[in-house]
Amino acid sequence: MKKVLTYGTFDLFHEGHYNLLKRAKNQGEYLIVGVTTENYDKTRGKLNVQDSLMKRIEAVKATKLADEIIIEEFEGQKIQDILKYNIDKFVIGSDWRGKFDYLKEYCDVIYLERTKGISSTDLRAKKNNILKLGIVGCGRIANRFIPESKYVSGINVEGVFSLNEAKTKIFQEKFELEFMEINYDKFLEKVDAVYIASPHKTHFEYAKKALESGKHVLCEKPITMELKKAKELYDIAFKNGLVLLEAIKTAFSPGFIHLINIAKSGIIGEIKDIDATFTKLSVGNLRELDKNQDGGSVTELGTYPLLAIIKLLGKPKDIKFYSYKKDEIDLYTRIFLEYPNAIASAKVGLGVKSEGELIISGTKGYIYVPAPWWKTEYFEVRFENQSFNKKYFYKFEEDGLRYEISEFLELINRNSIETYKLTSKESLIICEIIEKFREQF
Repeated sequence: MKKVLTYGTFDLFHEGHYNLLKRAKNQGEYLIVGVTTENYDKTRGKLNVQDSLMKRIEAVKATKLADEIIIEEFEGQKIQDILKYNIDKFVIGSDWRGKFDYLKEYCDVIYLERTKGISSTDLRAKKNNILKLGIVGCGRIANRFIPESKYVSGINVEGVFSLNEAKTKIFQEKFELEFMEINYDKFLEKVDAVYIASPHKTHFEYAKKALESGKHVLCEKPITMELKKAKELYDIAFKNGLVLLEAIKTAFSPGFIHLINIAKSGIIGEIKDIDATFTKLSVGNLRELDKNQDGGSVTELGTYPLLAIIKLLGKPKDIKFYSYKKDEIDLYTRIFLEYPNAIASAKVGLGVKSEGELIISGTKGYIYVPAPWWKTEYFEVRFENQSFNKKYFYKFEEDGLRYEISEFLELINRNSIETYKLTSKESLIICEIIEKFREQF
């Protein structure tokens, strides 16, 4: 008897889940289905699981396709289960292609093509609240977005839009999306929300049209290059009860949120100085080094250090910029921000490398966050008496885009247009600083 094994969260059980189980069943004579626990899902970075473990087990049982249901509780259990149950074939969706090749030592590994369009009419009728999302752009960040979206329950990337038909088609096929479009109006008709990952210059027009069409918008940073345009977008969103969220992943990550809360708690006294640095060396024919595409260190990286500073100190009363420039691009810029009772500096660079640390200095002590602080996993609260020092550890999952996706979805589901993790006011302050830099550059 050929035994088949598959696993899944099976949250908000839908047609795609059913089809996967049915096709897995057809691979043998006896199907064992592993359902993941909430705790295991958290350890592997799965966010927003909505149904309880028992409800998900019952959903699998109701299909009458599983001959046996087991619980997946820890990393490495798959090998143990394959050996324990004498499994002949391990079956999983093609979204995970290559990830489980290590199991080929123990059994056949089969990746089944995913079911396209699983989140449309049928699922909405069942009130499963699966959000149909479309991606604008098919560049580097868009390619990282889709794998990250798999870790957020309740959202499905349906299609992609860009003006380059050939690249858009390749992107659609790579990620097995339901559709691709080079007509933006038609694209918007097929989705509930959009993620804008196109070049900086295009953010405003794409976001505005989406909001005017009643679509929620998650927009890559910087949301626009002009304060007036950013305000216009937020006005449209608020007027229509829509979510407009700037995709600064750091703002939504667990470690950074806790860092800000601890810094604000008074544990280091009054905050008097912040130093935040983000640099990376970029070479070649890249968008971020192209003046015609709003390239440069500040427009590309400035959002991150400014986020940390503004979250803690708010809007500065004065700003100064000092830059190293080449070919009309700032390859390194230091930003000095003055406050009534504090100072701060942000260093960003695409052509100069520096230590990517964050230091928050107070009247009682300081907080040190090592590089890369924007992926906050560890920081220390340090005092004059080192015996009082405290260390904090958090998990930052892979690329971190899942955190912004999860927050975006949660805002939509609870009918809220603002989040304390990144307010519209904070995004507007960042936008204003970037605009001031561009005016002086």
